[in-house]
Amino acid sequence: MSNEAGRTRVWRPDWPCSVGRMLLYRRRGAGDPTYHLDEAGRHWRGIRTPEGPATLVVGARPDDGEVLAEAWGPGATWALDSVPGLLGADDDPSGFEPRHPVLEEAMRRHGPVRIGRSGLVMESLVPAILEQKVTGQEAFAGFRMLVHRYGEHAPVPGPGGRRLWVQPTPERLRTIPSWEWLRMHVDPARSRTLVRAAAVADALERTAVLPHEEADRRLRSLPGIGVWTSAEVRQRAHGDPDAVSFGDYHVAKDIGWALTGTPFDDAELEEFLEPWRPHRGRVQALVGLAGLHRPRRGARMAPRTHFPATVTRRT
Repeated sequence: MSNEAGRTRVWRPDWPCSVGRMLLYRRRGAGDPTYHLDEAGRHWRGIRTPEGPATLVVGARPDDGEVLAEAWGPGATWALDSVPGLLGADDDPSGFEPRHPVLEEAMRRHGPVRIGRSGLVMESLVPAILEQKVTGQEAFAGFRMLVHRYGEHAPVPGPGGRRLWVQPTPERLRTIPSWEWLRMHVDPARSRTLVRAAAVADALERTAVLPHEEADRRLRSLPGIGVWTSAEVRQRAHGDPDAVSFGDYHVAKDIGWALTGTPFDDAELEEFLEPWRPHRGRVQALVGLAGLHRPRRGARMAPRTHFPATVTRRT
């Protein structure tokens, strides 16, 4: 259905769907210029679809069991068509067994975990690369600068609309000179990976419809994209329920602490999660939903003020 402000869609999921839980996971920090949560609890997103940029706003109607979505711009129809998948309709959690009292309690409180898929690989890959082996503060600041300097305003629904932004096009990413990346606090290792990814963006986008193992293989065939980055992208763009963020500073330690009382390293986590394959990512998601993490006793990592010549980084 269309109106003078754009296009709308009403969708009724056949399970208790938490719009906030499914969409807030996609926000890159509180200052994400491509995301806004308004006073009514609606989620506004500036996205670049295969048909062009779009503004998408999604809100819940819990009393009616409905989701109301509105969209504007050249990609509006594509954006509305993507809403069910974004909220987990393409996912099947029925084969997942919690097999642990902590996970059983988390499921009792939060319900079965659904894994959403955006179908937009570069949308998730660009911020994931920026987040490689840096503090969240530094990564989110770099993402804001990149979007504001090289992205574009999202289609805005009227003069009172939200001033959202859309990420830069792959073509624009390829033209950013090396010194401009440094001004955005993005070191050469990450900027090279971003430029390489932008050069094959069309091929990367096609992985969204591939089997998850093949998508992982193709993503990791690109230098600079490793296990962690591939998992972060597949969790969001592909809806892969088996994607686990191995290599993350906190994930293995927190899951180990939550489920056994002892922090894990990556090898221990991989062995421990094997019985849950192909739903290992749901274990990570449930532990996160339950807010379970080991006590943080150490000092926070400070943002870097310079870039060393060689850095060992998570990819």
